Amino acid sequence: MTDSLTSELPGAGLEQGRRRPVRTRAARVAAVVNAVAGVTLRGLPHIPDPVKRALLGRRSITIDGNTLDVTLQLLLAGQKSLGLDGLVGDDDVAAARVQLEVLGASYARRIPVPEVRDLTVSGAAGPIRARHYRAAEPGAPLLVFFHGGGHVIGSLETHDDLCRELCRSGAVHVLSVDYRLAPEHRAPAGADDAYAAYLWAREHAAELGADPDRVAVGGDSAGGNLAAVVSLRARAAGAPAPALQLLLYPVTDHGAQTRSRTLFADGFFLTRRDMDWFTARFLDGAPVDGSDPDVSPLLAADHSGLAPALIATAGFDPLRDEGRQYAQALRDAGTPVDYREYGSVVHGFANFFPLGGASATATADVISAMRAHLTRVG
Repeated sequence: MTDSLTSELPGAGLEQGRRRPVRTRAARVAAVVNAVAGVTLRGLPHIPDPVKRALLGRRSITIDGNTLDVTLQLLLAGQKSLGLDGLVGDDDVAAARVQLEVLGASYARRIPVPEVRDLTVSGAAGPIRARHYRAAEPGAPLLVFFHGGGHVIGSLETHDDLCRELCRSGAVHVLSVDYRLAPEHRAPAGADDAYAAYLWAREHAAELGADPDRVAVGGDSAGGNLAAVVSLRARAAGAPAPALQLLLYPVTDHGAQTRSRTLFADGFFLTRRDMDWFTARFLDGAPVDGSDPDVSPLLAADHSGLAPALIATAGFDPLRDEGRQYAQALRDAGTPVDYREYGSVVHGFANFFPLGGASATATADVISAMRAHLTRVG
């Protein structure tokens, strides 16, 4: 198996790479803290659950009938002990981006897949970076993947391990898209790029070795939001619908006032402060507001005739209820939905699968479901 990160497909155009963030002093401090956290996180899969419970003083957390997974409880306790609160560790955007990249890299497993290569694809305003993970079987489906991070942070690197696992266990090609981020590019720039990349993927699927008739879209959190928007845009434009929309704990209504946003406002990785920070950078001064379906797909007037959806939510996630609501809106409109709620995990569980515990179990289940759905297509 080989990992080549320099190839470019014919017709992809010249690369329009995003500059790597400059490391401010705050970013360097965050990097050190996260490197220490990463050393701890790498050890989590090897600690027996009884030992984890003992380290937590045999205290458990139960809310809304769900009990938090002990591995995640220990992770959150460790995060708190290091003075970290939530997903965003610094008000400086560059520092926050560095922090997430360092944290993700610190416990990444770099799962082997047949081939990985960087390339460029068509974005809405010019070429953008992407990364192709080749499936083992020729003619496998293609998943166009959009990373999470509140439309502000996150990158091809922060979601590299998850894309590798989707490719390996899901038996799919994965095209991870480096769409434009806010605040440099506010809404709907990311959605414009996501839709352009989806159209590019359909046109070039065969060149990637994938089945052109089985091109799906997916993403986590903000990326799940983009995948839902791409499905709506494809319907509106009369373009071929994705084979599936894989929505992992998606943002579906930026103005939502749900019970889960109140219950899990603090202490469960994604906080109310994080969401407010993302929204300000994503929407303040944007040409669209939070009620636009390009931002909040739950608020679209019609959810019929969309791609079949596989929606996964987490029991300890402020976004849980709007994920439920989106699944119901699709169902009510006659769109096929497979809705799965994993009660013992937090927002971001799919990125935490290398840590073991319920995150690994939930991620394996949703990837297995994705594979089953795409096998039945065509």
